This record gives sequence, C-alpha cells and structure tokens, in this order.
Amino acid sequence: MALFNNPPVASKSLRVLARLLGYPDAELRGHLADLRGALHQERALTPQRLAELDALIDTLARNAPLEVEADYVELFDRGRSTSLHLFEHVHGDSRDRGPAMIDLAQTYEKAGMYLADGELPDFLPVVLEFTSTQPPREAREFLAEMAHIFNAIFSALQQRASAYACVLGALLELAGEKAQPVQVAAEESIDAVWQEPVVFDGCSSKGQARPDQPQPIHIVRKGRPIEGAQA
Repeated sequence: MALFNNPPVASKSLRVLARLLGYPDAELRGHLADLRGALHQERALTPQRLAELDALIDTLARNAPLEVEADYVELFDRGRSTSLHLFEHVHGDSRDRGPAMIDLAQTYEKAGMYLADGELPDFLPVVLEFTSTQPPREAREFLAEMAHIFNAIFSALQQRASAYACVLGALLELAGEKAQPVQVAAEESIDAVWQEPVVFDGCSSKGQARPDQPQPIHIVRKGRPIEGAQA
C-alpha cells in the first residue's frame, strides 16, 4: 500500500478500515492490537460500531490463520456482490472500466500516491488510503459519492452473516450516511454474466445505465485541487 508523509488529521479510522479489508495475512494479524487502539483513540465512530469492529478484530485474532484467509478469499474473491473492486459494481467487464481505472490512477498520482505493481486503483482499501489523505470535509463528500455501493456490499455481507459487514457500516457512518439493507439479486457464479442487479437500480455490471439515468458513481474529482497529500 502506498504511504504518504504528513497525512492529515482524522485519517486514522479510514486507514484502519482499509487494513481490515485487506488480506488477513500474518503481517495484518500481527498489527490487530494497534489497529484496535487507533480506532478507539480517534473515536470517529459510534460506540456500537466500534464494538462491532472489536468483534471482527477478535475473530481475526482468535481463529486459525488458514481459516480466516480461506474465509476472506471465499467472501471477496469468489462473488461479485461482495467484490471490493468498486468498478466491478459500476462498469463490470465493459470497455468503460479501463479508462475509469486510468483516470483514477492519475488522480492518485497527482496527489503523490503511486500504486504497487499489480495493485488496482478501484480496490476499496486503496480508495480508502487515498481518501484518508484528504481534508475531513472532502473525505466525507468523497465517501458519500460511493454510499450506494457501500450499502450494496454491506447488504451482501449481511446476507452471508459476515462480520466484515461492520466495516462497510463504518464507512457509511463516516460518510454521514445510514447503513440500510437493500435487495441483493441472486448471484450466479463468478464466471457467469451478471445482468441488471437490483441493488444498482438498472445499472448493469456492463456499465450501461438506464437511458434516463446517469452512471451512479463518479470517482474522479475535477473541481478543487487535491490537498493534504505529498509524495
């Protein structure tokens, strides 16, 4: 994950949530106590949400390493409704996905953030690392733009009774939005074509919105210059 010098204040919770959504390898599990401490020190989340995150951290720490790693792969790598790649929920396999990836990577580079080889810019932990470098107001607005996708993933995780749902709930809380279940379409295998999922109100994974509707998310911000990130 890319690192920044002098990150802005109030970014700890976003960085912790980014780490918790990463692959639970030995390095991550070795820092669970520090991640818990950072969340409680910043106190950016409600006590109820912190308690849920504590429970997730306890699960990751208590269960066998192979078990938590296998659960993560099964949850996030083998289902589209729970994918942590945001453009999967917007563009799917359409040709629009490539240009969107390039635009987002260029946004990161302008802020001084350079991705590691093989790291995709729409991977949610990467998006959160970038968001954590922004001033609080801009970070909140940026998260709010993605709230409908967070709610869709939150609902899919809840449907699977996954403790990871609390991380998406925390992101919605930081965005000033409410975590609320939405209808999740029955999911085919990862290799099957995913068409018109209900949670995106007619926007298919192929990146085609309904004729009377715009695309539901705009990752790249072109208004004000990016602040707070240094190479």
